[in-house]
Amino acid sequence: MLAEFSVVPIGKGTSISDQIADVLRVVDESGIPYKINPMGTVIEGEWDKVFNLIKKCHEKVMKTSDRALTTITIDDRKDRENRIEAKVESVEKKLGKKLKK
Repeated sequence: MLAEFSVVPIGKGTSISDQIADVLRVVDESGIPYKINPMGTVIEGEWDKVFNLIKKCHEKVMKTSDRALTTITIDDRKDRENRIEAKVESVEKKLGKKLKK
């Protein structure tokens, strides 16, 4: 499955890059395939691994915040793997060009 998620600390001011860096450190150390974007992080793996990682990220933010907003979008497909790259490549192929990443 693919899951896009974001964890936003509430009440920490307008810049949250320090907390986001802490979350991405957890993601990077997990060994789970991922890709970041300006609004969240996409991870790919089995249900339990994906949700355990998101839980760890949420808990990491809660260590330094009184409140956090975590959003999760799931794209679950049985017949394909390595979809983080393949989904983008499929669209680029149809367009006949590379897109900005």
